[in-house]
Amino acid sequence: MAQDINCSQNQELIGSYFLELWRLNSKAAAARFESAGEAMEAVQSSDVVEGDEEEREEPPTELDTLNSSGGFSVVGPDKLSVQYPNVNLHGHDVGVVQANRPAPSKRLVYYFEIYVKNAGAKGQIAIGFTTSGFKMCRQPGWEANSYGYHGDDGLLYRGHGKGEVFGPTYTTGDTVGGGINYAAQELFFTKNGAVVGTVCKDIKGPLFPTIAVHSQNEEVTVNFGKDPFVFDLKAYEAQERAKQQTTIEKISIPQNASYGIVRSYLQHYGYEDTLKMFDIASKSTVPPISFVQENGSEEDNMYSLNHRKILRQLIRSGQVDDALAKLRDWYPHIVQDGSSAICFLLQCQKFIELARVGKLEEAVNHGRSEFHKFNRFTEFEDLVKDCATLLAYEQPLKCSVGYLLGDSQREIVADAVNAVILSQNPNVKDASDCLHSCLERLLRQLTACFLERRALNGDQGEAFRLRSILYSGKKG
Repeated sequence: MAQDINCSQNQELIGSYFLELWRLNSKAAAARFESAGEAMEAVQSSDVVEGDEEEREEPPTELDTLNSSGGFSVVGPDKLSVQYPNVNLHGHDVGVVQANRPAPSKRLVYYFEIYVKNAGAKGQIAIGFTTSGFKMCRQPGWEANSYGYHGDDGLLYRGHGKGEVFGPTYTTGDTVGGGINYAAQELFFTKNGAVVGTVCKDIKGPLFPTIAVHSQNEEVTVNFGKDPFVFDLKAYEAQERAKQQTTIEKISIPQNASYGIVRSYLQHYGYEDTLKMFDIASKSTVPPISFVQENGSEEDNMYSLNHRKILRQLIRSGQVDDALAKLRDWYPHIVQDGSSAICFLLQCQKFIELARVGKLEEAVNHGRSEFHKFNRFTEFEDLVKDCATLLAYEQPLKCSVGYLLGDSQREIVADAVNAVILSQNPNVKDASDCLHSCLERLLRQLTACFLERRALNGDQGEAFRLRSILYSGKKG
């Protein structure tokens, strides 16, 4: 009796997990559908940051004319140029202008440039980064929480009035840039396309790109990325990623460890045929595995491998009735009451398969005969509505629930059935271990470590995105 209760609890835990996975997939698909037009425009825009939508931030686009140094500087109508029209009488008569937004931080690098159109009487031009509370009558770098690379002396100022030897001076006709390397937690400055130096970034909060002019007739224009940079930013980013990759490659991983991780993935998901080919190909090149496998013994890892392979193949090919028949023969207790979360997933998938081939009347009848069994589970209602919505469109693939006809939905159901069968193994101590393979748990841990590292840096820098890494590898 206790064993039956435990099996039932395991089934519900696994079923609930995959239902929530479906629900998240549904919300993501709906959001993509509703913003399809906007997303297309964003893809075509050069201002879009590559990566996931949640990582997109609005970058600076112009100078902030509301929060500036007043009469000591004049910002042009384009809000991308600034000049110093008068003679400066005091050291604090500085024309300082910040960008309209702080530098985006959830990326590898941020960068902007200025072009010195006229160095004026003294060439006291500065480029740098300041915080939101910076005094707008001081050169960047002269006050705490600010950095500035100054043109008249080539010095770097960071938080006080004494400069440090840093780079060359710059004057009329020069293009100077300022950037933030979030991976290295450094600021860097460039002159005419070459890096002149770096400085440790010890401020965790937002930083605003800032420029300053301080003598008569000084005039600069700023480029926030609308026009091509003089500095090769793409090459710099590639160099930084290569540094990261070199660091990773220095970590030695035993060949049998990576072999074991891949092998456990194939075992976990029931890829029996691929597993056999993998073992044959690796037999002569991989040393014997000498470590204890996380998922238990070899016998545990191979539990019901052939059954799981067959069921996955049936579900992935849309043969839900055949899959249900196999389950009734092999694991009747999984589907015997007909109202579990696993049964719900399978019955919904059958409805989807009928709708896929245009058997709409049969789909309606199937829904009427099966879905009422799950009425007591209110959390299923929105998912049933998604299924039913398929019937309302002549071209369901193009609607908000078109995701149901994709391979990913079949995979969710196949993974759920696979996990619940794995949980039937008497040696399984925790059903949650059946949800993911060793490889997936490793990637989850890696993602968590990257996010923790970013949190320690003030939530700045890139997150770990496996899809982005794989895509960048294809582009390379």
